[in-house]
Amino acid sequence: MAQQLGMFSMPFHHPDRDYATILEEDGAAIILADRLGFSEAFVGEHYSSLSERIPSPLIFMATLIAQTRRIRFGTGVFNMTAQHPAVIAGQAAQFDHLSRGRFIMGIGPGGLISDLEMFDTGPPELRPQMVVESMDTILRLWSQDPPYRIDGKFWKVRIENGIWPEFKVGTIPRPYQKPHPPIALSLITPNSSSAVTAGERGWIPVSGNFFHRRYLRGHWERYAEGCEKAGRRPDPSIWRVARCILVTESDGEADDYLAEAGNGMDYYYSFFRYSFAQGRKALFMIKPDLETPDDALTVDQIKRALVIAGSPRRVLDQLVALREEIGPFGTLLMTGHDWDRPAMWKRSMELLASEVMPRFSRHATAA
Repeated sequence: MAQQLGMFSMPFHHPDRDYATILEEDGAAIILADRLGFSEAFVGEHYSSLSERIPSPLIFMATLIAQTRRIRFGTGVFNMTAQHPAVIAGQAAQFDHLSRGRFIMGIGPGGLISDLEMFDTGPPELRPQMVVESMDTILRLWSQDPPYRIDGKFWKVRIENGIWPEFKVGTIPRPYQKPHPPIALSLITPNSSSAVTAGERGWIPVSGNFFHRRYLRGHWERYAEGCEKAGRRPDPSIWRVARCILVTESDGEADDYLAEAGNGMDYYYSFFRYSFAQGRKALFMIKPDLETPDDALTVDQIKRALVIAGSPRRVLDQLVALREEIGPFGTLLMTGHDWDRPAMWKRSMELLASEVMPRFSRHATAA
């Protein structure tokens, strides 16, 4: 099975950086990814954070359609609990037409604590149900003509009187792709119930990058479980696996960068060190060694465990080991990071695409 290379970007930057500059940087990363042959790029959605400043991935990605040729754009993800399904349906259909079908509809419950509070999304145990209901509502809107009367547990959609058939008033626009864009569901927690849902419904499973690799195999097993429930054969070629990757000319260059305190990667993992220590008390997700006490866990330990880094040869060896540990998957999603060293990060993308992935794909095909 040939390996595809894609990109996932939260995007995450130091809050002191200029807003317009980081938007240009994030756009340049996707334009470069397209030139290097990346198959897809997912962009996150966050409303209330200066570390993650893209509240509308569709607006952002729309500026890149004409500047790219082949790369597909994915929402990473629509926070389905934060918006009415009819709003998402209309915006997603519009973007699918603007991009002429270069769209993957990534969905999820949202995870930024301030967004969840601001939108009052309710108890955590209800959010997976909200995701499913929202997507079901959207698919009905895309497949039916008016009148619409959808009475869900969380949302209602009704157009019964305001319908002018001769002008198509009261009709929800449908996507460019038929019957609809591919749907991808984000997976984070171990033994994810969302993975079962993805398998049951034929959605693309996308495993995140900000947790230890030991939990990835569980995502696939739960996804396969969902496929079996639906009588569907699980296809590993649709599984997306995101990892933080830094490819440098030498092992030493990568090691020196990771050892630095205060750089972009250090800030990134400081955020997750803090985040996972809060309400959910989930530091186990990022610990290299589960026996390490919480108060002894350092950012340096997290970086060393979660980042695949080094020369092309060492990165290839780590990717081969990853595949042997978790099983086959179709697309490796390189995580986009703050370009605190633009030349290094651009070169990392070039080396990954030209030196590492062709060899990794040959290994995967032979295996």
